[in-house]
Amino acid sequence: MAYQTSLQSRSIEMLVAYRQNPSVQLRNRLVRLNMGLVRKVAHRLAHQCAEPYEDLEQCGYLGLITAIERFDPTQGFAFSSFAVPYIRGEILHFLRDRSNPVRIPRRWQQLSRDGEKKRQALMINLGRQPSEAEIAQALEISLDEWRSVKLAAANRNPLSLNAQVSMGGHQSSDSSMTLGDTLMDAHAQLRQMNEEDRLELQHAMAQLEDKTREMIESVFFQQMSRQEVAKKIGVSPVTVTRRIKKGVEELVQLLHQPAPPAEAQA
Repeated sequence: MAYQTSLQSRSIEMLVAYRQNPSVQLRNRLVRLNMGLVRKVAHRLAHQCAEPYEDLEQCGYLGLITAIERFDPTQGFAFSSFAVPYIRGEILHFLRDRSNPVRIPRRWQQLSRDGEKKRQALMINLGRQPSEAEIAQALEISLDEWRSVKLAAANRNPLSLNAQVSMGGHQSSDSSMTLGDTLMDAHAQLRQMNEEDRLELQHAMAQLEDKTREMIESVFFQQMSRQEVAKKIGVSPVTVTRRIKKGVEELVQLLHQPAPPAEAQA
C-alpha cells in the first residue's frame, strides 16, 4: 500500500512537471510508470477478441500518451481514472478498424485455425491432401460442422469491388467484368426507380375517364386550384373535388394490380 501511494505521488509530481514544461523524456518516464494501466486494460480486452495481446498493448500505449498530453493535475482527478478511458478507447478503435462485417463464433475461429494445423500434419503423415472428413475426425467434430466452419471462414472477408466475375460460366481476359461494374450507382438506381414509377402512373392515368384525368393533371401536375379547374371545365368545385377523389381511388387500385405476365404484354 505504501509503495502504491509512493508511486501515485511520483506520478502526480511528474504530471505536474510535464504540464509546466513538456518534454519527450519526461513523457516517456510517465509512460513507463503507468505501464500497468495499459497491460490491465489490454489483458481484459484480449479475452474478448482474437487479436494478439501485443497489438492491443501497443495501441493502449498510444491512448496513455494522449491521456498524459491532456491531463490537467489542477482538476483534482486521479490520473488512472482519467487515463483508462483513453487507453480503452484507443484499443477499441483499433478493434473496430480490424473487425469483420461477418461475425464468426470464437469456437469456429479456433476450429478454423486448428483445422489448418491438422491439415498440415495429416498431409505429412498421409503423403497426400487429407479429405474434409479426415480433418473433421482429427478435430473430433462432425463433417457438417467442419464444412460450416470452412464456409464461415471463406465468407469472412468481403470481396473486392475489383474482383473479376465470369459471365455465363466463362471468364475472358479481354472482356472481363469486375464486381464493381455490376453495381448500379445509387443516383442512377434512384433515377431508374423514378422513371419506372412515372411509367406505371402514366399507364394507370391513361385508363381513367378523360374528364377525371384532366382534373387530376390540372390540380396535381399543373398546380391549379379546384376553383380554377372548375371554371376551366365548366363544372362546380364540389364536382371537381368528388371526381378527383374517385379518380385517385381508382389510380390506387390500378397501381396495386399485379403486372400482367410477359406473354400477355407481348
